Amino acid sequence: MIFFDAALDWLAHGLVAASWWQIVLYTLVTTHITIASVTIYLHRHQAHRAMDLHALPAHFFRFWLWLGTGQVTKEWVSIHRKHHAKCETAEDPHSPQAHGIKTVFWKGAELYRAESKNMETMVKYGHGTPSDWIERNLYTRYSWQGVGLMLILNLALFGAAGLAVWAVQMAWIPVTAAGIINGIGHYWGYRNFEAPDASTNISPWGIMIGGEELHNNHHTYPTSAKFSVKPYEFDIGWVYIRAMEKVGLATVKKVPPKLLLGSIQPVADEKTLEALIAHRYEVMAGYARELRRAGKSEIEALKARKADASVLQAANRWLHRDDDKVPAAARSQLAQARAEHPVLDKMVTMREELRQMWLTTSASREQLASDLQAWCHRAEESGIAALRDFSLKLRAARI
Repeated sequence: MIFFDAALDWLAHGLVAASWWQIVLYTLVTTHITIASVTIYLHRHQAHRAMDLHALPAHFFRFWLWLGTGQVTKEWVSIHRKHHAKCETAEDPHSPQAHGIKTVFWKGAELYRAESKNMETMVKYGHGTPSDWIERNLYTRYSWQGVGLMLILNLALFGAAGLAVWAVQMAWIPVTAAGIINGIGHYWGYRNFEAPDASTNISPWGIMIGGEELHNNHHTYPTSAKFSVKPYEFDIGWVYIRAMEKVGLATVKKVPPKLLLGSIQPVADEKTLEALIAHRYEVMAGYARELRRAGKSEIEALKARKADASVLQAANRWLHRDDDKVPAAARSQLAQARAEHPVLDKMVTMREELRQMWLTTSASREQLASDLQAWCHRAEESGIAALRDFSLKLRAARI
């Protein structure tokens, strides 16, 4: 009878007799450690080599991922590297553009498991991942036993409530990483940069998913250890990395490049060309701001005349986008807006000409520098203030 009563008490309260809010706090803390382990260790350190980690935090993250996810480092890294190499194609393991948003959001973990069985992916993209004794004989060989140990720990601490805690812990990465980042992060959100894929920033405050919310920034600068690029963006993973760096537990290898501005050169030269190509995403983001500003100015002018501004309002969100990123439904409105607004049409045309500077592979360096000089001359003689000012800033750019 005493044993039965003790068992009932353990099921009801566990060993620590935690209150409901303490159990919730424990769940949030442990899942956040899991997120930090994924973004810092698996993603920034292992997959992209954007930073180096001291053996102490590196092994802690490996151990925690074994407990909290049963994740095999080589599998995660291989699949993620393939995602970048084959982004938005049929070979992308988890692209909503290829598989559909519903499939990636609800079945992202299944897509991951299917790809993890592709040995060609493991061999081609899994280089440089841990292969030491403990990886071979514990973390990889007995990957599911870690999550089993976590279940036992939760049950011991909280009794029957520990099962619910464990369920949340096990669902955290499939929902946030496989569903939200791999799904919504390539389907909905805002874009700072016109990266060649469909990546988006889900939120400017990367807290719940460790900074991974800034997915467009990451796809633009994949080898950067820092995901935030705008003053209003926050990457909590970067906060942890900087803290570890200060105590000698991490070394950052790369962050997003920053365009430097010097004195305005008489003409755009080869140094200007180098700066343009090296900082093309930042340069084009600046051009996009000018295009949006010009579009808003035209809209305000239409409204002041009490004219219909609906077509331009609908088209304005697409003026700064690459042609292949403009949906078919918006193309007619965009064409009409350009036909009715010569200033915007000129800016869109010259945007594409500027973009060809780094897409052209047949032209020599000297020819490209000459083309850039001609572009700047046309911009400054166009009579469009936004183009003139942008060209002057471009002529001040340096590596």
